[in-house]
Amino acid sequence: MTICVWANFSLRASADSTAGLILSMRCQGGYNINVWKKHSSGQLLYRATSSNGNLSLDGGTSQATEGVRVYKFPNRNYEYWVWDGTLDSQQSGTLEVYKNNHILMRQACTKG
Repeated sequence: MTICVWANFSLRASADSTAGLILSMRCQGGYNINVWKKHSSGQLLYRATSSNGNLSLDGGTSQATEGVRVYKFPNRNYEYWVWDGTLDSQQSGTLEVYKNNHILMRQACTKG
């Protein structure tokens, strides 16, 4: 099953000195994911690029689950989860997309 979510937003944080990059991953399906943290407020930002378009979200949350950190970013009925590592490897990760609490997509990622 292939699900495409089209969005076109500016990706200002990549050139913004007010935020620091805390996670960068390349995922299956051609997704490049960056998670940023604003220096002043600590606010988490999600930036994704792919052939399907670009997506920019803010207002994320972070929590540790069994030694793996997950960043969650809501967007209307969707939620984007970025797993920083897996139980098997801290150099891997996962991108998950949920709609109305049902998983639509799961892609394996590598840090870099």
